[in-house]
Amino acid sequence: MANMKDLEIQFTDEQITAFGGISLLYKMLDNCHFKEELSTVSLPKQGSNRGYSPIQLIYGLFTGVWCGASCFNHLDIVRYDPTVCNLMGWHHAPDHRAYQRYFEKFSQATNQHVFGALNEWFFSNLCFDNFTLDFDSTVITRCGEQEGAAKGYNPKRPGRNSHHPLLAFVADMRMIANYWLRPGNTAALTNFISFLEDTLSRLKGKKVGLIRADSGFFGGEIFDYLENYNDGKGLNYIVACRFNNNIKMKLVSQGKWIEVAKGICIAETTYKADDWEKSRRIVMVRQDPEVRPKAAGKKVSNIRSKSPEQLELFPEMAELGKYRYSCFITNMTLPAKAIYDMYRGRADSENRIKEVKYDFSVDKYVSHDFWATEACNSFIILAYNFLSLFRHAIINSKKNYFLKTIRYKIINIPGYLVKSNNKNILRLARTIRQRQAFLGLWSTAENYSWSNLTGS
Repeated sequence: MANMKDLEIQFTDEQITAFGGISLLYKMLDNCHFKEELSTVSLPKQGSNRGYSPIQLIYGLFTGVWCGASCFNHLDIVRYDPTVCNLMGWHHAPDHRAYQRYFEKFSQATNQHVFGALNEWFFSNLCFDNFTLDFDSTVITRCGEQEGAAKGYNPKRPGRNSHHPLLAFVADMRMIANYWLRPGNTAALTNFISFLEDTLSRLKGKKVGLIRADSGFFGGEIFDYLENYNDGKGLNYIVACRFNNNIKMKLVSQGKWIEVAKGICIAETTYKADDWEKSRRIVMVRQDPEVRPKAAGKKVSNIRSKSPEQLELFPEMAELGKYRYSCFITNMTLPAKAIYDMYRGRADSENRIKEVKYDFSVDKYVSHDFWATEACNSFIILAYNFLSLFRHAIINSKKNYFLKTIRYKIINIPGYLVKSNNKNILRLARTIRQRQAFLGLWSTAENYSWSNLTGS
C-alpha cells in the first residue's frame, strides 16, 4: 500500500468518463434505428426554440437510468459527463428540471398514441412469435400528494398513499409489453379488459399462446372475454383462483388426489360461481410442507357456513390445515400436471417487477402530474426492454444478468475520447485479459440487426 503521507493530488484536463461501456448500448440503439422511429411517433414538441430536442431528452433518460440514476435529480450525471455527451454528439446536456418540464407535456391521449406506436414497432421487429403473456400489478408507495396517489391496498405500508400500476410481461423474452399507471385505490382487475385489449393491439401480428395471471384477476367477466376473443376462437388462459368459501369447500370435499411428486398431489374438478353462465375447469394442487418446506400455496382454514353441521360431513377437515393449496382455473384441456407446471413459470414476473423497481428505479421517477409520471415510467420500461434485448442479442449468456451486474461488468469502464485522422476513438481502461471479450461484444453490437434475435 502506498504511503499516504507522501501522497499528492494532481488533476488532469482529460475528459474521462466512468461509463465508457455505454457505447455498446448506443451502438445497438443505432442499429435498431430507434432515433428514426422516435421521429415518426409525434412526440410533444418543445414550446421554445431553445428547448432541448425530445430525442435528446429520451436518450438522456435512457443513459441516466442505465448508468444508475435513481430519480430526476440524478439525471445530472449525464449533464456533467462531457465524454458521454460527445459520444452522442451533444454540445450541451439538459439538467434534471428539463426532463420534468418535458414530460408534463404528455397527456393520456399522447401516452396512448406514443407508447402504443413504440411498443408495436419494438415487438413487431422481434423475430419471435407465440408469446406467453403474464399479467400482474404492483404497489408504488408515494410520500407526497401526487395526482392519483390514494389510499388503497398497500401490504408493506398500510394507510399510505400509493399508485397501483398494471403490467403485461412477455415471459419468453423477459420483456414488458405494456404498462399503465393507475390510482392507488383501484383493484387489480380494474380496467383489466381494456388493458388486455391495448396489450394485444401492441402485439399486433404476433400470436399469443397463453395468458397467465394471479388471483387478483379472478373474475367471470375476464374469463368470458378470453373464451370469446376473436369471434369465439378464444385465448388459452391459466388464472390462480381466489380462495373464497366455495373454493375452500371444493378442496375439503375432494377425495381423489394423485401424487405426482414427493409431497405434491394434484386433483381437478369444475366450479361455477353464482353469476357465471357455465362451469369451468379447476386444477387443484396440494403440497405437504413437512416434505417440501418451501412449498408455495395457501393454508385453508376458517371455512364459514350458516350450517356448521354441514362441515361435520367432511372428516378431512381435521387435516385441512396441514397442507398448502393452490388452485388454477383454465380453459385448456392439457393434463392437470402440465397446467400446474405451465403456471409455475409466471412467478418470474415478480422478478421483473423487482428489477424495474430496484435496478431501473421506476418507482422513484414521479411528477405531480399523473400522465407525466406515466410517460416517464413508460420510457423507463422501454429502456428496460432495450436492456433485455441487449442481454439476449449482444451478451447472449445463459445467465440472466441484472442491470447492476451489467453496469459493473460492462458499462462502468473508464475511458476518454480522442481524435485521430478526423475519426473519434474511445480509449477504454481495460486489462489485456478483458479487452478481447469487450471487442467481441463490440463486434456483435456493430453488426446487430433485428433479425439476429430469434428468442431464447
